[in-house]
Amino acid sequence: MKTYIYFLCLTFLKSFLNIFLIMLSLVFILNILKEIEFFNNTDVSVLYPIYLSLMNTPSLIFEMFPFIFLISTQFFFIKLLNNNEINIFKYSGLNNLRIISILGILSFFIGILIITLFYNLSSNLQKYYLEIKNQYSTDKSYLAVINKNGLWIKDIVNKNINIINSGGIQNNFLTDTFITTFNENYEPIRNIKSNKINITSNNWLIYDASVFEENEKKNIKLFEFQSNFNLKRIKSLFSNLSSLSILQLIDLRDNYKSLNYSIVEVDIQLNKIFTYPIYLMLMTIISSIIMFNTKRFKSSTFKIVIGLFFSVIIYYISNFFNVMGNTERIPLFFAIWSPLLFLIITNSLMLIRINEK
Repeated sequence: MKTYIYFLCLTFLKSFLNIFLIMLSLVFILNILKEIEFFNNTDVSVLYPIYLSLMNTPSLIFEMFPFIFLISTQFFFIKLLNNNEINIFKYSGLNNLRIISILGILSFFIGILIITLFYNLSSNLQKYYLEIKNQYSTDKSYLAVINKNGLWIKDIVNKNINIINSGGIQNNFLTDTFITTFNENYEPIRNIKSNKINITSNNWLIYDASVFEENEKKNIKLFEFQSNFNLKRIKSLFSNLSSLSILQLIDLRDNYKSLNYSIVEVDIQLNKIFTYPIYLMLMTIISSIIMFNTKRFKSSTFKIVIGLFFSVIIYYISNFFNVMGNTERIPLFFAIWSPLLFLIITNSLMLIRINEK
């Protein structure tokens, strides 16, 4: 490896590590305050909020990596400019485009490490965090799981325990559903079987129900069934995909397909993860371009503010397309790649005369 490449990579990694640790500390402290507020009326150890904050912080940091790369790049260039090292590189025949290329490639490979190591660690910790928080939730009357055998729900209503297994979801309806109701001692009360259940509200409408109760079978055209669940709540229970590793997301996608459940959100999450190294590389490049175009300004604060301004714009553009993709108003490809294409085009236009800066 050439000396200047080693120097640039090492300097960037130091800058990245410093910003990463600063952001990690800030998020960790804010998380502790949030957990203290949550456990305000609960008798738990003083160390418990700290413990939970450790579990939750990596997942939040993963979402902040684009900003971390942008700010790290800015501080990297501030150091080079303050030490007049950019001009030294120029005199040695190293142009601006070459410096940006080295940083972009380095960021891409760091991004690969982030999605293979850091993301899987953060998702496992996030899953553990949610499981613990659920134990202290004020509403423990439900449990829902999607697996290869369909949708399973444990629902407690008026001290009765309902175990619900459904083979699929079509629009507002559960299909191929079997419901078993138990009393508090888990003694069976009745079984209900139906191929069509309207779950738009908590008052389910069961069509053409077969009701088995006290060794008798009754066929009921329309049967009302009270539940803590409705379609909106069921969807929200499986919306926190950040608690699933890549392999778990792939497995969940297969289970969603077998249940006839929309796989759009899972596909967006998977594509977001797989394109993350490209996103981080592009954020590094645009930050480098900003620094080269503002190097005549002496105020480092002004340069950072410009970078943050651009990062906020990029964040909202990305979030807008993700929302449009989740609601299926635009195809998945455009939802994922539109923000990246915007960055690619912007970077390409601004790189045209970058060596003259």
